[in-house]
Amino acid sequence: MDDPIPVCDEPETEGPAESARPEALRLPGAVQPPDGQPPGIHVLSIIGQIEGHLLLPSKNKTTKYEHVLPQLVAVEQDPRIEGLLVILNTVGGDIEAGLAIAEMVGSLSKPTVSLVLGGGHSIGAPIAVAADMSFIAPTATITIHPIRLSGLVIGVPQTYEYLDKMQDRVIQFLVKHSRITEARLREVMFRTGELVRDVGTVLIGRDAVEIGLIDQLGGLHDALRALQRLIAVRRAAPAGHAGAQAVHNGPLRPWRGAGGSVFRRPAGAGRGDNGAVDRHAHGRGDG
Repeated sequence: MDDPIPVCDEPETEGPAESARPEALRLPGAVQPPDGQPPGIHVLSIIGQIEGHLLLPSKNKTTKYEHVLPQLVAVEQDPRIEGLLVILNTVGGDIEAGLAIAEMVGSLSKPTVSLVLGGGHSIGAPIAVAADMSFIAPTATITIHPIRLSGLVIGVPQTYEYLDKMQDRVIQFLVKHSRITEARLREVMFRTGELVRDVGTVLIGRDAVEIGLIDQLGGLHDALRALQRLIAVRRAAPAGHAGAQAVHNGPLRPWRGAGGSVFRRPAGAGRGDNGAVDRHAHGRGDG
């Protein structure tokens, strides 16, 4: 049986161990361990609207990239932190800020698991799929739609070429970090007739899993158990071993098949022997 990884609430007062922790890990929303215990799992919440380079109104609940990015750097550098759990309930937001967070989550050397609760809309989708394993609650939703530009738009062909390039950045990231094909993703992204005043698709829980965008249907218990297993694999594997590489952005990626947790083969390997599809086929806007 896997050793439990400590996850606990934030203490009411700061002790000596707490005051010595990096400032990035003591920001609101960070999960702090009791004194004398290793952090184990760090919890990162992506909530409300993902704020870009302009401040949003004070009444908006926001996730600020200038707060999140230092947290992720500290998670990577702190040897006491063994894994990252990303919890999403977001309406989306700034594309470049969202992609920056997603790229950092995807480039961590430590095991990562994401859980979509409520909503992981728009640019929240790349953050969800950036983790080693992604989960979505049965009632949670993900809205996939084309990007939008805010502010002054010049009506020239170059503007639409720029939009297409920005759109391609999002599409390629989603395809690279999930099991969905580019053709299928474009079909749901540009679908008409489903959203009242927009183009795109709302994926509810199981729909997101069935099209290959999210790995599994589940809740907090499932996400934590998967993260604990990935951490256990990383603990057991010698440094530089394929098993250690399998739990992050190495040649293999974790995937739960019919027989339990297995690992995906490298990019372009196609279907595995167990029939599971391998995860890899290997300016500013609002999403």
